[in-house]
Amino acid sequence: MTYSQVLAGRVAVVTGVSRRRGIGFAIAHRLAAMGARLYITHWIPHDEAQPWGADDIELVRRELSAAPRVIDRSIDFADPDAPQQVMDEAVAEFGHVDILVANHALSGTDGTLFDIDAAVLDNHWVVDARSVLILTQAFAKQYRADHSAVTDRGRVIWMTSGQHLAPMRAEIAYASAKSLLAGMTATVAAELIDRGIVLNTVNPGPVDTGFLSTDTADRDLTLIEEVRSAFPRGQVGQPDDPARLITWLVSDEGRWIVGQVIDSEGGFRRQRW
Repeated sequence: MTYSQVLAGRVAVVTGVSRRRGIGFAIAHRLAAMGARLYITHWIPHDEAQPWGADDIELVRRELSAAPRVIDRSIDFADPDAPQQVMDEAVAEFGHVDILVANHALSGTDGTLFDIDAAVLDNHWVVDARSVLILTQAFAKQYRADHSAVTDRGRVIWMTSGQHLAPMRAEIAYASAKSLLAGMTATVAAELIDRGIVLNTVNPGPVDTGFLSTDTADRDLTLIEEVRSAFPRGQVGQPDDPARLITWLVSDEGRWIVGQVIDSEGGFRRQRW
């Protein structure tokens, strides 16, 4: 079987695919090259409010043309009905879903312990944690394992950050929500494996999706230099670095990795940051 056929016949839902410099796009791009059909989500109003800005969704779709079919949906995961809507629509379009990569997250609007309030915490928990759990539930309910196969092929990937490795100061709301996912990985994985679904969580480490670039106005050059110097040879993570791991995990090759929080950081020296 060639690389382009590895995921032939399978359907992947990938959330947070809105920018060609993003991790979600890198994951979707690799899944497309492996023959998966794609249902991707994005929420442009979120990107427009960030320093890096929004991308052209038509160009994003065009660069995923290696996939046999691509459906995209604009949706805000702050809406409590959004997770079920996504899964229902994906099943309606493709008949089933085999792979879920919950890559979406809320960026910004955060702060230190002394800056946050209940609304800030709730906003992050709703998008970064609650929606992921409900989306995973919806995926598991529609999934039907192929018990005639040597191994079941259901896959779920959650995304966390390095909050379990070192402090993430001034990101109390985001880090607390991501901590929930990391902390619940083993429990949810244990419930899913009996349904033929393998769940793992990936921490991609600092990845240059725009925030480590100096070609954007209003960059914190001191922070950028500190992060870059903490990587071996100053080579910061790129979106395709975690994408390579994630696409391996969702393939048949990754079937024996279950319930793990995997740090993909390229030797990032956190003690220096």
